[in-house]
Amino acid sequence: MIFEKPPSLILLLCQHPAHTQGAAMEKSYVSVFLLLVAISCVLAKDVGKKDTKETNTKPKLPQTLSRGWGDQLIWTQTYEEALFRAKNSNKPLMIIHHLDDCPHSQALKKVFAEHKEIQKLAEKFILLNLVYETTDKNLAPDGQYVPRILFIDPSLTVRADITGRYSNRLYAYEPSDISLLYSNMQKALKLLKTEL
Repeated sequence: MIFEKPPSLILLLCQHPAHTQGAAMEKSYVSVFLLLVAISCVLAKDVGKKDTKETNTKPKLPQTLSRGWGDQLIWTQTYEEALFRAKNSNKPLMIIHHLDDCPHSQALKKVFAEHKEIQKLAEKFILLNLVYETTDKNLAPDGQYVPRILFIDPSLTVRADITGRYSNRLYAYEPSDISLLYSNMQKALKLLKTEL
């Protein structure tokens, strides 16, 4: 036998009050420890669920001045800055009025951003897209609607003669009008060269 003490003494030690209190405390510590582990596991699962919900949705990209109309293009921040840059650079200004929650604006934006020739030609303009109306009434010659695209030459004259195809919304463009918009952009550049 391994024990040198008689078995009766071991039984007496196991039943000693100090030994049973220590065992009870040890059991309570183990119980508390297991409870904390269980709570930690539950909380870790909840955090994991929140993380997967956020990663399942499309990540929101930081807002840029392009607002999705052409991220590689240089856009101005305000109407006043755009006018200043148009006058000083001798480039025409193209202003796009739109709304983020307008399906017509979103459809035109998608076609505009994906059209390689328009993106290339747009580099020759001072660009501004507005999701709000300006105080300049010349930018709404036939009313305030979206999407609406107007051109302003470096002399700060609104080119009311460069219009879309709709008689009730002269400066509106639909996605199917992208070739007309492209030719109007070319027209704004040609007029700039011949008139100035």
